[in-house]
Amino acid sequence: MKLFRKILLIVLIVIVVTFSIIFFIGFSAYSNALKEKPLLERVEEVTSNEHFVKFDDMSELYRNAVIAVEDHRYYDHGPVDYIAIIRAIFTNIKNGELQEGGSTITQQVAKNIVFSQDQSWVRKLGEIFAAFDLERNYNKNEIFEIYVNTAYFGDGYYGIYDASHGYYDKEPKDLNLDEASMLAGVPNAPSVYSPNVNPDLAKKRQAHVIEKMKDYGYISQNATIN
Repeated sequence: MKLFRKILLIVLIVIVVTFSIIFFIGFSAYSNALKEKPLLERVEEVTSNEHFVKFDDMSELYRNAVIAVEDHRYYDHGPVDYIAIIRAIFTNIKNGELQEGGSTITQQVAKNIVFSQDQSWVRKLGEIFAAFDLERNYNKNEIFEIYVNTAYFGDGYYGIYDASHGYYDKEPKDLNLDEASMLAGVPNAPSVYSPNVNPDLAKKRQAHVIEKMKDYGYISQNATIN
């Protein structure tokens, strides 16, 4: 019994030390990024852009498409979706490859405006601290705005304004289901899903978006696209 308790104590110590190291590395990554430029200043640069698109100035179909495919529990969880992370871990282990990341929209905003696009685990840790900071200072709709205004849509289009005008020559508020579902799917892998680069793959991704919108009740099961 005493041996078991000692082993348990050692395991607990290892866990605490490990998480402390992870916490320190993530916090340091975020702190170093803020030394270059504070978070609120970074957000201000985005929101002060001449073509920054407000939440109410986007098509509801587009907003719903993004939520459905990127983070369907967006309004129900905090900065980090622990359920999505656990699901992603099991999915990746099951399939033997990295297929899901479990990042929330807030974490993706952190990646877009605070960190580079490299896929290092240090950056992923830093994103978590940035995500909590973002949700302390901005509401969900404001964070959604920042996300779609900083996302890359391929073909040199950064932000939903440029993408909407570049691909369809119309305002974001006028996007129909076909257009909204197409644009919602592109930022996941812009070089792959850009409709001007890989139209067939873009349509497959769009079909995935449509299925997610049906799954979560944003459109009827009979809805179709061109």
